[in-house]
Amino acid sequence: MGKQNRKQKTNAVRILERENIAYELMEYDVNDGLVDGVSVAEKTGQSIDIVFKTLVTRANAKELFVFLVPVALELDLKKAAKAAGIKKIEMLPLSELTKETGYVRGGCSAVGMKKTYPTFIHNSAQLHAEIIVSAGLPGLQMRLSPEALALVSKASFHDIVKE
Repeated sequence: MGKQNRKQKTNAVRILERENIAYELMEYDVNDGLVDGVSVAEKTGQSIDIVFKTLVTRANAKELFVFLVPVALELDLKKAAKAAGIKKIEMLPLSELTKETGYVRGGCSAVGMKKTYPTFIHNSAQLHAEIIVSAGLPGLQMRLSPEALALVSKASFHDIVKE
């Protein structure tokens, strides 16, 4: 897996390169409107089991937490709160996403946010040699090992999805 050049490098890509982490960029068309994670998997020809979406949550109105789950599954807020060691967690309002993370909807990456937030990856990621996550822009994904993603985002693996 080599590095690929792109006219506009994202924070996520810069960090992977700086940390010498192997990755592969994948692009898909966003001109037909914003797509959900399942559509991203279809557009890139990838299994929905290895394409993960990045979700940002909030606790106590101030603390932010980041969760990565397979695109076809739903984050379980109770399990997420337990993994984070807090009582209650809620989704961050979309209107606050860019202000808090530096990323936009459809291009939110766990790598390269404005600040480093506690990050949790669904444990199914460990079943795969590589997973695919946002590279920081709508239409841009990156393929890398779950261990490399956990290392660079300081994440841990947990059961955080609804059954």
